[in-house]
Amino acid sequence: MRNRGFTLVELMVTVAIVAILAAIAFPSFESTMRSNRVATASNELTSSISLARSEAMRNPNGAAMCTSRDGTACDGEWSDGWLVWVDTDGDGSLDSGERVVRFSQSNSKLAFTGTSTAGNAQAKLIRFDQRGRLRSDDASTRTIEFKPQHCGAGQQLLRTLVIGSSGQPRVTKGNCT
Repeated sequence: MRNRGFTLVELMVTVAIVAILAAIAFPSFESTMRSNRVATASNELTSSISLARSEAMRNPNGAAMCTSRDGTACDGEWSDGWLVWVDTDGDGSLDSGERVVRFSQSNSKLAFTGTSTAGNAQAKLIRFDQRGRLRSDDASTRTIEFKPQHCGAGQQLLRTLVIGSSGQPRVTKGNCT
């Protein structure tokens, strides 16, 4: 009577083949995950800006978007997250009683940089008027760049989101340096 099953040599060959295939596939899978993280962040930022613009058009004093650590205050950096709120009094700061519409946490595996032509303080705040445009008192261009924390030179994973005075976001792709 013959025993059924695998010999030790057959099992070792199978494990070796699986290990080789995994070693070949892992870098490609990791690159795909980085690309998906960047695409998700780009979509989330763009949709948050669109939401802030549409809320601004429904409110006579506009709406705004700012960096936030926990969704309760405008603090932190873009790498922490951001929130969208209805600016009922039009002062550009999140006050008690104003409605937070959305809070989005950032992915910790992405690096964000926000800039503004009006200076660093304005880089963390985006205010829209009732027409969905950047408010005229701070209508400087906003730029938010983001990429994976580990982004090899030449990889096209850098995204630059620019918001001009019209309030429309525009996303461009670029290579990591």
